[in-house]
Amino acid sequence: MTAPTDHTDATDPAQVDQAQSNGNLSQGRTLISVDAMGGDEGPAAVVAGCSLSAKINPDIAFILHGDEAQLAPLVQRDPHLGGRCDIRHASGVVSMDDKPSHVVRTGKDTSMWATVESVRSGESAVAVSCGNTGALMAISTIRLRKLPGVNRPAIAVLYPSANKNGFNVMLDVGADIRADAEDLLRFALMGASYARNGMDLKKPRVGLLNVGTEEHKGRAELKEAYDLIRAQEMEVGYDFVGFVEGGDISGDKVDVIVTDGFTGNVAIKTGEGTAKLVGLRLREAFKYSVLSKLASLLAYTSLRRLSVKIDPRRVNGGVFLGLNGTVVKSHGSADATGVSAAIKLAAQLAQNQFNERLAARIAATLPVEESPE
Repeated sequence: MTAPTDHTDATDPAQVDQAQSNGNLSQGRTLISVDAMGGDEGPAAVVAGCSLSAKINPDIAFILHGDEAQLAPLVQRDPHLGGRCDIRHASGVVSMDDKPSHVVRTGKDTSMWATVESVRSGESAVAVSCGNTGALMAISTIRLRKLPGVNRPAIAVLYPSANKNGFNVMLDVGADIRADAEDLLRFALMGASYARNGMDLKKPRVGLLNVGTEEHKGRAELKEAYDLIRAQEMEVGYDFVGFVEGGDISGDKVDVIVTDGFTGNVAIKTGEGTAKLVGLRLREAFKYSVLSKLASLLAYTSLRRLSVKIDPRRVNGGVFLGLNGTVVKSHGSADATGVSAAIKLAAQLAQNQFNERLAARIAATLPVEESPE
């Protein structure tokens, strides 16, 4: 297995052709690097998602990483990807069961590694993958490196809420199960920046997740984080609402929920499970009798509207924050609609120069500490 090189030899004809191909491909478009082999639904769903995005957004183009023998027929017969998609062959695939440490040691020939490497080299603006979250975070952290001033990266997701725009930002939801007070402050800064650039909120409301809203409640690091986040409120330009509870995650009190990765991951998966249970019970109720079946027909339009509004596929995509490059993690089970939603988010962040703004904010706000090698 050969590791990718860090430098381009301009005298290599193959690399010159590739550079020319990229120039023709981009033509002023945002170039998105996509792991076509990650995810449960396989490359067909990923290519279909790229097609949906290309149809809607003429300002994006793709580099697809994966098995060329599988990808080429899918791309060639798609009318929306012609001239806007370059295939890069990668023989290896990171499975959902692979350990991140193993992938880091042996995965340099995989589609996931190549996807992140394209962002590292500056060739692509952002990376998208449906693959193994732990492996993707490990590769991204090693290849892209953390932003100066960031101790732990975080994964931010959009969570359905009663807010006017329909969602809250929540982080961390699983990048690392630990977080001290300084980490939680950084999460607050990154989450506020994400809300401004990804949701167009000028002054996002930030809350710190706790077991109660009273200031005396919670672990010591939460109380310390409370003071740190409060101290940066005016300088950074967010509105710190203080401690919030689990019920506020889907409420309208706050725009950004800050927590550690363990708590955040449990919270979002509990929410997903509850939503599925409610949907199951609702379908059972409408099948209970002839009258209930009739009621379901009369309520079809309203139920359809509700289904679309809370459809998790349409807000699919967790963003890795705190790295020297933007990476969007799509759900592993995402279909074409879900992949398209992740690509839409990736393109929006890239076009808003989100990572550059985030890096500038962190550099201006926090002291940079030397990271041990």
